[in-house]
Amino acid sequence: MTTEIIRKIIGAFLLVSLVAIGFLKPVQTYVEIPKEIVLFENQKEQLSIPASAAVKGFQNNEQIATIAGTNESLSIEGTESGDGDMIVEMAGFPIKKVDVKVLTDFKVIPGGQSIGVKLNSQGVLVVGHHQIETEKGKQSPGEIAGVQVGDIIKKINGAPIEKMSDVTPFVQSAGKTGEPLDLVVVRDEKEIKTKLVPLKDKNEHSYRIGLYIRDSAAGIGTMTFYHPESKKYGALGHVISDMDTKKPIVVDDGQIIRSTVTSIQKGANGSPGEKHARFSSEKEVIGNITRNSPFGIFGKLSKDMQNGIMDQPLPVALSHQVKEGPAQILTVVDNDEVQLFDIEIVSTVPQKFPATKGMVLKVTDPELLKKTGGIVQGMSGSPIIQDGKVIGAVTHVFVNDPTSGYGVHIEWMLNEAGLDIYEESSEERKAS
Repeated sequence: MTTEIIRKIIGAFLLVSLVAIGFLKPVQTYVEIPKEIVLFENQKEQLSIPASAAVKGFQNNEQIATIAGTNESLSIEGTESGDGDMIVEMAGFPIKKVDVKVLTDFKVIPGGQSIGVKLNSQGVLVVGHHQIETEKGKQSPGEIAGVQVGDIIKKINGAPIEKMSDVTPFVQSAGKTGEPLDLVVVRDEKEIKTKLVPLKDKNEHSYRIGLYIRDSAAGIGTMTFYHPESKKYGALGHVISDMDTKKPIVVDDGQIIRSTVTSIQKGANGSPGEKHARFSSEKEVIGNITRNSPFGIFGKLSKDMQNGIMDQPLPVALSHQVKEGPAQILTVVDNDEVQLFDIEIVSTVPQKFPATKGMVLKVTDPELLKKTGGIVQGMSGSPIIQDGKVIGAVTHVFVNDPTSGYGVHIEWMLNEAGLDIYEESSEERKAS
């Protein structure tokens, strides 16, 4: 028998042995035990640890949780915020250490209300170029100066630019003197300096810079949550981008206003539907906007909001606590009435770091399907409720299947709102 054949036989034996070991119950038990358990105070986690395993307790004797078990599973309930190590034993031998983190009990009030959104950008946003009819032909001074669509004009001649009306005096003055304008524009978070010479439009006899600009944007969406103690809120669940440049709007400030749904354009395959809404007649500002991020818009409320269905604080779920199965959303499809509709969580991804599109969901409620065809534009931000907890918000619809779409986990929206549940627990522990 050659050495090569012997090596192959040994290799095959080792491979079969490794596969067989994988089917052994102790090995399966070890694999199924998580390395870390994170839960809130007064919340329970169920672990599928068989009777052959036992829990010794917390290594550092911090009783941050209580443990109860049966022959089939183990239940752990958070009692006090803190960190601890749980030791799992088999046949009297420790086999795995599990890190247990109990977070401070945290609750928010779910939204569902239709809101109007008004955003003011930092500076003025360049949304296009246009050619000016001059004595020498058609030209665009902005294009000649290297200003691009999506740039934000932040300063002219050293003076801050906050709105479109700030630009005109500089343009007319520079046109008459022939001096170029010193521009500071922001592009991809970097400041760029350039010089722009306004040109005279021979038809209008005034000076132009050859740029289409805008300083604000408006739209509608849905409130996701607000925190009753801090008055901080989150809405939409996705970033607001400029309709022309498709780039996120860099927010200087903004407001949210009560809005009323007037009609629904029903969705169909290949054609997403849309909520049609108007700002309330009194245009009552109910909060500010301080942040426009991939996870939605955020700020503070100046007025209390109620949905008439769930106006008491609810606990939230971390991404790993969300499960496939039935859930509900709160949203408005008629006038100002917030309603509760059935959906199904088709899939969910436990995320350790902030990321969008953490869930795939499907509308199952016959009434909502009849009214909207599924998920429509303007429904973004509708809070998702599962087992009495706020788990996330509706964000996007599938173009080819309006009954289905994506959702974002509430964990990341809270983080963007400045409500870091991990940090708050840590600070409370230090204070104690």
